[in-house]
Amino acid sequence: MSKARKNSLYTEISGELSALMRTGWADTERHDLTLDPQAEYAARRRDALSARFPGERLVIPSGNFKTRSNDTPYPFRPHSAYVHMTGDLARDGALVLEPRPDGGHDAYCYQLPRDARDSDEFWIGYTAELWMGRRRSLAESERVLGLPCRDVRAAAKDLAAVTGVPTRVVRGVDPALEAALTTDEERDDELEEALDDLRLVKDAWEIGEMRRAVDSTVRGFTDVVGELSRAVETSERWIEGTFFRRARLEGNDVGYGSVCAAGKHATIMHWTDNDGPVRPGELLLLDAGVETRTLYTADVTRTLPVSGTFTPVQRKVYDAVYAAQEAGMAAVKPGAAYRDFHEAAQRHLAATLVEWGFIEGPADRAYELALQRRFTMAGTGHMLGLDVHDCARARHEEYVAGVLVPGMVLTVEPGLYFQPDDLTVPEEWRGIGVRIEDDLLVTESGHENLSAALPRSADEVEVWMARHMG
Repeated sequence: MSKARKNSLYTEISGELSALMRTGWADTERHDLTLDPQAEYAARRRDALSARFPGERLVIPSGNFKTRSNDTPYPFRPHSAYVHMTGDLARDGALVLEPRPDGGHDAYCYQLPRDARDSDEFWIGYTAELWMGRRRSLAESERVLGLPCRDVRAAAKDLAAVTGVPTRVVRGVDPALEAALTTDEERDDELEEALDDLRLVKDAWEIGEMRRAVDSTVRGFTDVVGELSRAVETSERWIEGTFFRRARLEGNDVGYGSVCAAGKHATIMHWTDNDGPVRPGELLLLDAGVETRTLYTADVTRTLPVSGTFTPVQRKVYDAVYAAQEAGMAAVKPGAAYRDFHEAAQRHLAATLVEWGFIEGPADRAYELALQRRFTMAGTGHMLGLDVHDCARARHEEYVAGVLVPGMVLTVEPGLYFQPDDLTVPEEWRGIGVRIEDDLLVTESGHENLSAALPRSADEVEVWMARHMG
């Protein structure tokens, strides 16, 4: 039961009220629930994880509420490794892989069960079921997840009682559960690396979710173009709200803070204040992605002329970024080094900047010295999936120093950013920022651009905008 509020209007519960609240409730146990379509894939993922750690107990928590302010929590979002290994989205849960003598593991899931109606816990307190909504019973969770489920309120005691079994836990997710275990930080890091390694290649079910995320994102971008005139009347916040409406309608949320950057804000890589003006004649850089209800996210960027037509300088910058993206995308294929698409795009931008006279050549020297980074800032892409920067803890040799294989999903997103106060470029270039980003699936024969439904070339963008602008 949660701690009573200091200034609560109700300080005591009468016996009569308690008795009244405990009676007269229907049995709402659901017997119609069936196995989640993801369950068989999650079982295979657990088998792959099990094979990496024979004889060891593995604990992967889902996480708890985090306080936003005072007694108000942030919307809960479970840890990605827990979701990947279970398909479950519940708070206060934990997956446990218990080692067997044969080297395999028995998997079970700790869950927060329904609040019992024979006590006051179901209706008192901010997180009580009557306040926050019905949870699944343990039996219901077993039917949906295909896993034995236990009461998480006994997890810390149960897990601490078993000694002599090497244990690893994903740290920083559930402090109480973590405190009950004796583990080694270095070995725990190895578990987190393995979990991210296993997300590098998406299975068929995950690829389907990525398609859904991208398709919803395409519709969100189209929504924004249709409401650009309202953004001109108000601010970047109208754009943020417009895309968010699509994300909540078709998915769970946005997969990350949307970048709705108009004018000079387009030169700020992670502009998420989204409170500036939207002016005709300037550019809008929109970097946004819908997160599906199973928590897979898209990550797409388009740079759009607010008036519907690029100025000559804007088009020159845009065309250079487009050509760099074309070079990068051509390098995405099975067997290629992960770095190849980055190198191809960055070499093109370095050569372009030398040609324009903005950095000193020759182009190969400029690239080797990374001089183009004054204007390109970041790398050219990243893995994508349950996290927008997916697999971030994977082993270096498997990710950045690795090789592309079918089933990987990544972004290709070169950009050029001319800061408003950069005196090394002509004045008419200052404050222009352009990024083009697409989500690519590595296939057996090359790649598929999952976000190809959104136009990319300058001419295509102008035609598309003319068709959809309100």
